[in-house]
Amino acid sequence: MNASVKTLYVFVNTIPDKLVKFFHNAVFVDTSISTIRRQNALSLFQKFVEARVAAGGQPKGLEAAFAEKLGISGATWSMAKSGARPIGDRMARQFEHQCQMPAGWLDEEREPEGMSHAEQQFVALALKTWRGTNSDGRKRLRTLLKTWDEA
Repeated sequence: MNASVKTLYVFVNTIPDKLVKFFHNAVFVDTSISTIRRQNALSLFQKFVEARVAAGGQPKGLEAAFAEKLGISGATWSMAKSGARPIGDRMARQFEHQCQMPAGWLDEEREPEGMSHAEQQFVALALKTWRGTNSDGRKRLRTLLKTWDEA
């Protein structure tokens, strides 16, 4: 080992555990809070969509309508919901205010509500398959799902 590698090795192995934990938390807390905020924002969007559709609204334009409700551009909402733009403190408080949620609501980890887009697609595919087959096909589908669940 050359001298600089030995020096680096000694330095790294002498860093106090508290300092290592500090850096670990500093790096990963932001990711965690960003993920939680994005999931909660998506939950707010899902509730918004469900309310609009239940009131007879058309699905077209709901992304833009939600962005308008939040007081942001459609592009900003698109980036926030995809994770391309993290939801910072200021934006989180703005979302909460515009959706009549208490301050800090977006920061709290909670179980997801309703079905995700992927789950909705799966259910739609399962319904299409179920409706498009005869009783033998339905029996096979049911058996396959039960077998999968037991595995």
